[in-house]
Amino acid sequence: MDTTFITYIYLLLIIAFLVMIAQRIKISYPIVLVIGGLLISILNIFPPVIIQPEIIFVIFLPPILYEAAWQTSWKDFWKWRRIIFSFAFLIVLFTSLLIAYVSSNIIPGFTLALGFLLGGIVSPPDAISATSIMKEVNVPKRISAIIEGESLLNDASSIIVFRFALLAVATGSFSLQTATVNFFAFIIMGAIIGISVALVFYAVHRWLPTTPNIDTVLTFVAPYIMYITAEKFHFSGVLAVVSGGLFLSNKRQITMSPLSRIQGTNIWSVIAFVLNGIIFMLIGLQLPLIVQQLGNISLWDAIKYSLIIAVTLIVSRLIIAFGSTLFTMFISNFITTADRRPGFKAPLILGWAGMRGVISLAAALSIPLYINNNVPFPHRNLILFITFVVILITLVLQGLTLPWVIRLANLKETDYKLPEAEQGILLQKNMTEGALKIIRQKYKSRIKTNELLQALQQRLENELALMGNTSSQENTDGTANNKVAEYEAIRLEIITTQREQLVNFNKRAGISEEVVKKYLLILDQEEERMKEQLKLL
Repeated sequence: MDTTFITYIYLLLIIAFLVMIAQRIKISYPIVLVIGGLLISILNIFPPVIIQPEIIFVIFLPPILYEAAWQTSWKDFWKWRRIIFSFAFLIVLFTSLLIAYVSSNIIPGFTLALGFLLGGIVSPPDAISATSIMKEVNVPKRISAIIEGESLLNDASSIIVFRFALLAVATGSFSLQTATVNFFAFIIMGAIIGISVALVFYAVHRWLPTTPNIDTVLTFVAPYIMYITAEKFHFSGVLAVVSGGLFLSNKRQITMSPLSRIQGTNIWSVIAFVLNGIIFMLIGLQLPLIVQQLGNISLWDAIKYSLIIAVTLIVSRLIIAFGSTLFTMFISNFITTADRRPGFKAPLILGWAGMRGVISLAAALSIPLYINNNVPFPHRNLILFITFVVILITLVLQGLTLPWVIRLANLKETDYKLPEAEQGILLQKNMTEGALKIIRQKYKSRIKTNELLQALQQRLENELALMGNTSSQENTDGTANNKVAEYEAIRLEIITTQREQLVNFNKRAGISEEVVKKYLLILDQEEERMKEQLKLL
């Protein structure tokens, strides 16, 4: 049996165990996975796991980006589009130039072209760690929206910088004019291809007789088609997936059935979890191979260079984040901005949430071993080592301290005045009142003769009364909370009893097991629906 396959099976079990530990100790799981992979590599538990760059770029990257685009709020993305685009493109370019200057001055034999290459590799932050941390800490919606939006686009800009720098190193020449034209063509055409492919899938979902299983398969195939098509024509596959994913995500309410949306969301959450888990674990497993490949460069010199680059990245992002606030305050005098006075707390969080991850390692690994005439690629192994150390330092240092920074900033939510719980109650009340309005006005004459409609009306009225009592400011003695707790306990007891009855019915000869399973699924959905509603009450 293939030992590589067995290794990955064991890795999945270890990933699940480490994620459970991360949840218990309340640390972002990418940090725990990287450290876990590092310890496994040091202990030599598994044979060396070699990452092929094309595996990450072609197999891992499209679905990860697509799932991120699928979860992104287009409403928030568009609202904060200016700062998202500036962080994703301008800051990546600035950071790459800064790293080029610093590295070429501190590393002997390191040219500006190599420095620009290194800058393109380490410039894009990885949002998975930041967003997983922010789910555990109270942070305004705008912060998570900006970081998620930035992560969708900065991968594309960094890969573009990386490819131009790689070409400059290989050919020994660089044309700013040509690079600028190609840069915009790479971006624009990548987005056009992504949306064009998305339109095809949109038509298939909407007008062909698909099933939930077919819809799920199509959503899994779509990002690969977008990425491969764009890359085949030498444009940005990353932007193709992001633009196409955002388009289809925004249209899913009219293209997919409710069951397709439920099934797709559940399956995609598992896919994204597994792929991200494997990649972060593999990052930690690369240490022995990277250290062995340093060659003539001493380990201490390599560590020194890496620390300087890491500090440069951290400090420059903080400076840029604070500078963006000053620029926003200035430009607000001439154009309309989402926030004229962003303050300095938000830039502190955005500046510190600059952990590096998947894209950086994949780009470093994709550096060819040789350039023209079989000449070894200069400083390839050192670039790999610096990239790994930068990922490790930013993930551990910034990842572990980001919750503390968020609490220190104590930034209040200003965009959404109502807490999420109250927003949920408001939405539920409006939906329930709308349903009652239809029954009372449109079907008033039928209620008297239809017992089912009477029961539905009574249930809606009871739900509305419960929400009114729960949200009332007069319930200061805890009576409403006690009623909710009592309701939850009794309803769960009823569902448990109904499950037991279904299991017993399944033992009878005249009852089909398929029918029993359908009703068990209905109970599962009802229990989850009830739990979600009670979270808001």
